[in-house]
Amino acid sequence: MGLFGVMRTGVSGMNAQSSKLGTVADNIANSSTTGYKRAMTEFSSLVLSQGSGTYNSGGVQAHTKYAITDQGARSYTTSSLDLAVSGNGFFIVSTGTDATSQQALTRAGSFVPDGEGFLVNTAGYYLQGYPLADGSEPALVANGLGGLEPINISQNKLEATPTGRATLYTNVSEDATIVAGANLPSVDFASAATVDYSHKTSLIVYDNLGNEVKLDLYYSKTTDGPPTSDWEVAVFDSADSTDGGFPYAGPPLNTQTLNFDTTTGDLDGASPTTINVAVPNGGTFDIDLADSTYLNADFEVTTVDTDGNAPSSVEGVEFADDGTLFAVYENGDRRALYKIPLADVASPDKLDPLSGNIYRPSFESGEVRVGFPGEAGMGALEVGALESSNVDLASELTSMIESQRTYTANSQVFKAGSDLLQELVNLAR
Repeated sequence: MGLFGVMRTGVSGMNAQSSKLGTVADNIANSSTTGYKRAMTEFSSLVLSQGSGTYNSGGVQAHTKYAITDQGARSYTTSSLDLAVSGNGFFIVSTGTDATSQQALTRAGSFVPDGEGFLVNTAGYYLQGYPLADGSEPALVANGLGGLEPINISQNKLEATPTGRATLYTNVSEDATIVAGANLPSVDFASAATVDYSHKTSLIVYDNLGNEVKLDLYYSKTTDGPPTSDWEVAVFDSADSTDGGFPYAGPPLNTQTLNFDTTTGDLDGASPTTINVAVPNGGTFDIDLADSTYLNADFEVTTVDTDGNAPSSVEGVEFADDGTLFAVYENGDRRALYKIPLADVASPDKLDPLSGNIYRPSFESGEVRVGFPGEAGMGALEVGALESSNVDLASELTSMIESQRTYTANSQVFKAGSDLLQELVNLAR
């Protein structure tokens, strides 16, 4: 190779340092870019076969790596749509909203709604999630990105949700007197004079149009045990009463007999724990009574909860820590709209980076694995936070100076080879 080899080695060194300066320049330029992962240049030697005499100089090869697994610092914001991942995982985004859009991974979680209500980040990529219907859990595709759709938070119309579940836990009084069978509310509902019961409470539920429906619940002690004390629960539509009590124009919507263990005060193992109610022009649902008790105390409602809501418009949206996106209504109700998953690969540092702080799986990175935040090795979701760039400016400036000096040294090697060739040429004159 001789002097030509020396010059080629110098050029190889200059090219390698140019590559490193390129990564340094990108890192410095993106030191304030949310979710940016710094690039690094590493070198490997290129050795040529050697003869028995002169040495054949080789060169150096530059290899670019990305510190994708190195997390950046957290910066906290006031936006409920800013998201950060603490630990493993990436947000799943798409290039558009139609079926031909391509999906990718990102750690840049600064999302805002666009003009059509889709959540997009700074680079214009659309956040993907699983739609939720009637509170059901989404069908997670563990090894792919199927079933996802761009998240749209535009909820401009009024929403009225009929009641689909209710919880009512009470304590019925042990010393209540037994109600005669002929005077039970389920039997003597048309008579205000002779009907009898032990306790009464009411629930507000909603029909399909968002109208409030008041349900009156009557508890009547029918036996006093042991081993059980039996209580009839009768549910009436308050609209069937003219003055909020007996008489009612029609029979109860349903009745149920609860059997309380006189030893423990809890429902007996064989006792029903729910009562099914069909709301007029509404849904049919169970009222959960499972934790009701029979103790020596006054009648008391210990837990009450129902879903459904009157017509109300959406006031805002917010994420929960498990990735569920809720619509928050003016009346305070919350309804789950989407649940966002996280995606991960076996070797994140081998992902292919693209413009806009996104990554695509490669052969070396391994296949995509999908899970929800905080589950199956996925990181936790932080709401109201952003992941900053993992670039350390001091380190980058140091690397820039090192590369400058090394580039200069390689240029001197090239110049020395060139000068020696010039001397060789001059010998022939």
